[in-house]
Amino acid sequence: MPELSNRTATFTDSVIRRMTRISNKYGAINLSQGFPDFEPPKEILDRLAEVTREDFHQYSITWGAQNFREALAEKQSRLMGRQIDPNGEIVVTCGSTEAMMAAMMSVTNPGDKVIVFSPFYENYGADTILSGAEPIYVPLIPPEFSFDADVLEAAFKQHPKALILCNPSNPCGKVFTLEELQIIADLAKKYDTFVITDEVYEHIVYAPHKHVYFASLPDMWERTISCSSLSKTYSITGWRLGYVIAPPNIIDTVKKVHDFLTVGAAAPLQEAAVTGLRFGDDYYRWLQDKYTEKRDLFLKGLDDIGIQHTVPQGAYYILLDISEFGYSSDLVFCEKLAEYVGVGAVPGSSFFREPENRYIRFHYAKKNETLENALERLNDIRKKMPKE
Repeated sequence: MPELSNRTATFTDSVIRRMTRISNKYGAINLSQGFPDFEPPKEILDRLAEVTREDFHQYSITWGAQNFREALAEKQSRLMGRQIDPNGEIVVTCGSTEAMMAAMMSVTNPGDKVIVFSPFYENYGADTILSGAEPIYVPLIPPEFSFDADVLEAAFKQHPKALILCNPSNPCGKVFTLEELQIIADLAKKYDTFVITDEVYEHIVYAPHKHVYFASLPDMWERTISCSSLSKTYSITGWRLGYVIAPPNIIDTVKKVHDFLTVGAAAPLQEAAVTGLRFGDDYYRWLQDKYTEKRDLFLKGLDDIGIQHTVPQGAYYILLDISEFGYSSDLVFCEKLAEYVGVGAVPGSSFFREPENRYIRFHYAKKNETLENALERLNDIRKKMPKE
């Protein structure tokens, strides 16, 4: 038999999705894969019920239904501080996962280099490799997860085609400051590099931190490919509605890549989601308050247990320091945690390029009672966890 593709030789299955399966196996509370256990806004669900009885069951326009793109352009124009053209500067994708892949394939050629901050969401390395490019990893330094500007410039001196910027960041919850973003912008301009942003947590940011859209920085619109999705903002991760926003010359290529990757996002779900895109600013304030409450509840619970952890500035993830338990493998620790304590987590090593084994990742996009139940189980972690 002929050999299979060697570009996937270094891949494993997604560790995040694997931990969901392990959580299910042991009946553990799943704080691994980042999806909520509460419903989307009622207005969106009510519209979805109506859509099922209307004529939205065939393909929409390949790069997104007209009214979806118009509603999205209106929302993002207000937030990004520039007028977005719904017809020439937006492609609607099957989640931000496809958005990132389409962006990567649109700007890179085989052999190009791409800067990736570490820790990083596990798809970024895979996206780079599938595109035939080579990742250059630049560490974010705990506990604040800031970067060394000299190390970053050394990466830029390798003449990368693009840099991937997740802001707010998964898994560490970092919100990049304006000063840090300007350093990245100056280097991108100096070395003529694209910046591909993943901004799916744009509305989940905790005071006093503020999210700044990279494309809104001076001279950055022309070289930024902004990727995001509706998944986290409206609690509809299963709907797989994402998008790319970029200048027309880039979008023209993204449209072609997207067309041959997936043809188009689900037409009835786009129609229902328009309702959410038209929510006023009060919804996003409510969302921030909701997740601030969940973060504070979960942090206090972990503090009461007495385990060291990070304090997220945005998104809804916490890295827990498991050094005291003495495990050589954080993956084995997570498997035992699900089995003996009944809580699912993701081994932190799956996010770091560096040899890092002291963190596991929890998420808190759950009902308060779910978080309280998880904390109750974690309260006995030192008694229940077996020795390695």
